[in-house]
Amino acid sequence: MGSTSSNSRSKRANIAQQTLAILDEGQYVNGYDRKVEIGTDVQQAIRNSVLYRPAALSALREKLRTEAYVGIQPTAPSAEVEAAPGRIEVTGETTLGAASRLTVAEGREDVVCLNFASAKNPGGGFLGGSQAQEESLARATGLYPCIAQMDEMYDYNRKQRSGLYSNYMIYSPDVPVIRDDEDRLLDKYYVSSFITAPAVNAGVVKERGEADDLQIESVMKERIRYILDVAATNGHRTIVLGAYGCGVFRNEPAVVAKYFHDVLVGEAFKDSFERVVFAVYDRTAGQRTLKAFQDRLTGV
Repeated sequence: MGSTSSNSRSKRANIAQQTLAILDEGQYVNGYDRKVEIGTDVQQAIRNSVLYRPAALSALREKLRTEAYVGIQPTAPSAEVEAAPGRIEVTGETTLGAASRLTVAEGREDVVCLNFASAKNPGGGFLGGSQAQEESLARATGLYPCIAQMDEMYDYNRKQRSGLYSNYMIYSPDVPVIRDDEDRLLDKYYVSSFITAPAVNAGVVKERGEADDLQIESVMKERIRYILDVAATNGHRTIVLGAYGCGVFRNEPAVVAKYFHDVLVGEAFKDSFERVVFAVYDRTAGQRTLKAFQDRLTGV
């Protein structure tokens, strides 16, 4: 088992390096031996990425509320059936599985995905072959250089020495996605936007006694509101969320599902969107995480 997992880890680390080389070169060769040019889109995504500071998010909230902001019309209405506003679905997909379905299969051009980010290291441990949601995004897309340039956020969170972390977040528009969930290079790439925002590290916060459950709830809900504000203000009507902070940060899935329900449904944030997809990839036998989100968010 040990050698298998270390083999997988070193394989993922190699793929991470290959991805960085592809992003540097601005091209890759697909399975049909055809050259796929991505350089312009990668550079544009890096250039157009925005660091949102906590004070700016607070000002954005005020602006959106005073304008009674209701969202921007979708750039591309989905083919055939138009979803009712604020439709929430919970699936067992990965984040990129959902992004690919919505963008490639359904033809939506307004998809933004939440990256469940490391607060201190861009891409988390992806260069070392770690495997969690952010690492899989960093291996498969042009996201890493978009977020690695934002030292201010990572430095701030490192210095803060609190598992609550800050409300700093990064918005990266139209980032090329070049691999599938099996790390295979795509014959044709597509683009998706990303919001990179760390959840509260509930495990650390509780171990150190930094905050109680109510304080964690308050911080998490505020962060979720800001994530949704950033998505809406950048014109996105389709958002891919998920089991945010339910991995190594040890937030309880049922509790996080409730946070999202309270904000999206209770505070009507879902009305700024046409489609809200919770992609909850859960390979455990009982699928407790997926079930927690289904129970709280299906059919609301």
